[in-house]
Amino acid sequence: MHTHSYHSTSRIDSKTVHNTISATTAVSGDSNTKNHGSSVTTTACRYPLTVTDATGTTVRIMSDPDRVVTLNPSAAQTMWEIGAQNEVVGVSRYASYLNGTASKQNVSGAGGPSVERVLAATPDLVLVPNSTHSASPDRIAQLRAQGLTLVVFPQATSLTAVIEKTERIGRLTGNCAAGDARATELQQSINRIERVTEDTDRPVGVNVFYGYTSGNNTFIDEIIETGGLENGAANAGLSGFVPITDESVVAIDPTWIVIPTSAPLPKTPAYNSTTAYQNNNIIRVETEHIQQPAPRAIYAVETILQATHPAASDEYQQLETTTPSANTSSSESSESNVSQTTARQMRSTPSGVTATQTNSPGFGIVHVVFTAIGSVIIVCIIFPRE
Repeated sequence: MHTHSYHSTSRIDSKTVHNTISATTAVSGDSNTKNHGSSVTTTACRYPLTVTDATGTTVRIMSDPDRVVTLNPSAAQTMWEIGAQNEVVGVSRYASYLNGTASKQNVSGAGGPSVERVLAATPDLVLVPNSTHSASPDRIAQLRAQGLTLVVFPQATSLTAVIEKTERIGRLTGNCAAGDARATELQQSINRIERVTEDTDRPVGVNVFYGYTSGNNTFIDEIIETGGLENGAANAGLSGFVPITDESVVAIDPTWIVIPTSAPLPKTPAYNSTTAYQNNNIIRVETEHIQQPAPRAIYAVETILQATHPAASDEYQQLETTTPSANTSSSESSESNVSQTTARQMRSTPSGVTATQTNSPGFGIVHVVFTAIGSVIIVCIIFPRE
């Protein structure tokens, strides 16, 4: 078994996270904002709003959007988390786990978004993941050519990026107070976890899914490390979402295996020989929590923390219960509170070994699709969804 000493060098900036999207607001813009009754002190959403997205395209949002299409499950999850799900009119099929998506337009098509379905939803704003733009740039170009307002997001490679994305989506959709509040809540939770794990030992963990792992420069790397583990894949020099060989598994010899509920547990001699398997140290994390760079990623961190450092987890939960948040001095949005309470009720209650398997296929997430075309079998592995 590997023994690692951990020096607390937090990769999460503890100061208030600011929106990093390049944005300017017209001085004459309306100060209308959907605060849902909130009295949280925050910069009002103002329109027209001009932003520069991840492609370098300047996008002008003329008025507060009331009809939003999300082409990725993480953007949809974020809209739900800030209490703005009623503004969403279209979602990808990978967002089907969210309550209420059955009434939304499914905008997925073969191999990516359906241009026709997105247009049929008549959106005021379309939120586009970097992966969708990279895989289907022609379809995104077609939507823009039809006059739709689209914002493409950068790839999220950290929990800081998740926090910034939460605030940014609130600002883009006219839900500034709710977006700021949820972003602040996420940062506070991360700060508390870092506080209770500052002096703890860091056993080695590895995230695996369908023969792949999460190395350095991924948000899952930070989920693992914030949860109280060292990421063995990152320590081994792996970067991004990449295949992990049996030889690497043996060399890393993880003390813990972290795996989404949608993925099968590897059954090879290499895995069977690890300290994790020998001690049944398998952490099953809800797929929607670990595979999507969205607010519920904090629940993946909590699941890992509870399994690996139960005493620290208890201390953290006590802090979450007793420490006032920065927003509790004001009455927060009733819709936002309902959304966040629902999300908390969905948190896993891990035993440190297993978790409940979801019965919603896809999740957006990682799955294997076998398609028979004549005598040819095509195998498609879908990576963590943005």
